Amino acid sequence: MKGLLNERSRRRWAAAEARSHGRGGIAAVARATGISESTVSRGLRELDAEEELEPERVRRAGAGRPGILEREPGLTEALDRLIDPVTRGDPESPLRWTSKSGAKLAEALREMGHEVVDRTVLRLLKAKGYSLQANKKTREGAQHPDRDAQFAHINETVSAAIAAGEPVISVDAKKRELVGDFKAVGREFAPKGKPVEVRGHDFKDKQLGHAIPYGVYDLAADEGWMSVGITSETAQFAVNTIISWWEHLGKLRYPNAQTLTITADSGGSNNPSTRLWRHELRRLADTIGLNIRVCHFPPGTSKWNKIEHRMFSFVSLNWRGKPLESLEVIINLIAATTTNTGLKLYARLDARTYERGLEVSDEQLAAVNITRHAFHGDWNYTIKPSLIES
Repeated sequence: MKGLLNERSRRRWAAAEARSHGRGGIAAVARATGISESTVSRGLRELDAEEELEPERVRRAGAGRPGILEREPGLTEALDRLIDPVTRGDPESPLRWTSKSGAKLAEALREMGHEVVDRTVLRLLKAKGYSLQANKKTREGAQHPDRDAQFAHINETVSAAIAAGEPVISVDAKKRELVGDFKAVGREFAPKGKPVEVRGHDFKDKQLGHAIPYGVYDLAADEGWMSVGITSETAQFAVNTIISWWEHLGKLRYPNAQTLTITADSGGSNNPSTRLWRHELRRLADTIGLNIRVCHFPPGTSKWNKIEHRMFSFVSLNWRGKPLESLEVIINLIAATTTNTGLKLYARLDARTYERGLEVSDEQLAAVNITRHAFHGDWNYTIKPSLIES
């Protein structure tokens, strides 16, 4: 009946129940209903009183403390100004650079002259329809005007190469992982009440270090190769991974290849604007003796690169909930990744040291035999081995 009775009806109903129980009835009703004993007693006095409240009133005139919005005029407007998505970016706002907790909102309101506590602020926010919200990834950032045209160019280039029997690979680095008994994302079956115990804090173990998986995905063969580095993700590391893939898998599958087509994103070790990437691609061309044709995805669109959803996603699924306790565990988990469609993966450790910040001289850059394509030569280009004349 609680939802059907107003404050006066509940008070008098509780009083009637207490009276029917006799001695100790007030305490019994208070324990059973959660209504305070003083409220039950007031209900008893009202039952015995000769004067009745007016039918439309719940309390007698003048009873009860005025509500917070009545006591603090302008409070709701002041709270709106603090939390409104437009004005909260104002540098003059007292909460521009702080986390907006109930306590800090209450403190800011008190500085504005309102007597309010954090519980009241939280209650007002709830009444306004606010709740704690996490960020949601939806924005792609500024979209390049040639974004769709580059997608079409990549599709045409890749399709023509596969139709001609030439190798096409997608390359990228996977997220760096801490090595050790750290908490792993995801869940894995285990006896009930006996989860795998891991460290309480994710601080890098200086002895075990970290792992940097760099992958090569063969689009036509649905086959992948990953090198697991231990120092830095650099253009040298990326190219050495591609060379390893070619020596172990590529040249056996494509013995008559003339051109290797690579799709890559536009950042990190694959950044087309860096000198080292182009210099290392020349080394790749010289080492495997093929023309290297590269097509980059526009900035902010790397998730459309095939390796992301055809290879990396399945690796993440395979090691979910499994602490990456050693480099051997990481390599074995990568190599054990398969799919119903036939994906096969191979992995190896690359323990070489890769230094950041290596400089490429003007002479070294001039030696790169590069031909930029007619459409967006900054994203699409071919590098030939040094011994082949352009």
